[in-house]
Amino acid sequence: MPDTLFQSDIKSLKLRHRGKVRDIYDIDDRHMLIVTTDRLSAFDVVLNDPIPGKGALLTAMSNFWFNRTRHILPNQLADIPLEKVLKDAAERKQVEGCAVVVRKLKALPVEAIVRGYIVGSGWKEYKTSGTVCGIKLPAGLKEADKLPEPIFTPSTKAAVGEHDENISFEKAAEILGRDIAERVREATLAVYKDCAQYALTRGIIIADTKLEFGLDEKGTLTLIDEVLTPDSSRFWPAASYKPGSNPPSFDKQYVRDWLEASGWNKKAPAPRLPPEVIARTAEKYREALTLLTGSETTARAAR
Repeated sequence: MPDTLFQSDIKSLKLRHRGKVRDIYDIDDRHMLIVTTDRLSAFDVVLNDPIPGKGALLTAMSNFWFNRTRHILPNQLADIPLEKVLKDAAERKQVEGCAVVVRKLKALPVEAIVRGYIVGSGWKEYKTSGTVCGIKLPAGLKEADKLPEPIFTPSTKAAVGEHDENISFEKAAEILGRDIAERVREATLAVYKDCAQYALTRGIIIADTKLEFGLDEKGTLTLIDEVLTPDSSRFWPAASYKPGSNPPSFDKQYVRDWLEASGWNKKAPAPRLPPEVIARTAEKYREALTLLTGSETTARAAR
C-alpha cells in the first residue's frame, strides 16, 4: 500500500527490537530511536494491513501528552533532533514525523491500565461477577457507565502474538516491589485524571487507557512508550455519549468490532481489512488528533 510505513529499515543503527507497532534502534549507551510504524495490532495480533499515516498521528499525539504531563512526572523524550541521529537523508525521510529520540530506561514489566468507564472485557466480567479485574463495583451499572472513581487494573506484558493477562494490584506489587507498584498506581491515576479532564473540554471522553513506565539510573519513575493514543485508549465523542451500549469511538475499537463481527478466532493470521475499514480507521485517528490538540497540520500531512 502506498504512503505507509509497515516496517522501517535503518541500516545506520542497530535494530534493538521490533514490537507490535514500534521499531526500536540503539543510538548509543544512553539513547534509542523509537519509530512508530503504520502497523496495527488487535487482540495482540499484528494485522497485515497498515493504516496510512497512523505512525505520524500516534507520534504527534504522544508528544502532545508527554509535554502536557511533565508537571506530573518526567518522560522518556530526549532533546535531540532526528538529523543528529540519522545523517543519511533517505533514512531520515523514511521515518520523519514518526520517530523520536528517547533516553534508555529500565522498562517495568507491567502495563498500567486505568479504567474510568465500564466497557469491553471489564463489562463482560462485571456482568458475571460484579467485579472488574477482581475489584468489586457497585451493583446496577450499565455498559459504558462512568465509574464512581477511576480504577487501576494492571496487566502483564505479552510478547508479540501472545495475550496480556490482567493481574491484581497485589500481584503487581510482587512483580515490581510494593513501593514501585504504589508509585505506578498513583502516577497512572494522576495522568489519567488530568488528561481525561482536559479531553472533555475538547469533546472527547477517555474511557480507559494503558500507560507504561520505566526507571532511570536514579530510580525516578518515568513515563515511556506511548501516551493516550487511539492505540492504547478508548476515545468516545462526548456529544453522543449515552450509557447502555458500547459507544462509537475514535480509536481502534472500530477495527476490533469489525474483526469480532467477522468471526475471526483472534489467532494469527488475522483476516484482511476491507479498504473502507482502513480508510475509516485512518479518518478516526486524524479526527481524534485534531480535536485533542487543536491542530490539523499533522492530521493533514498524514492523509
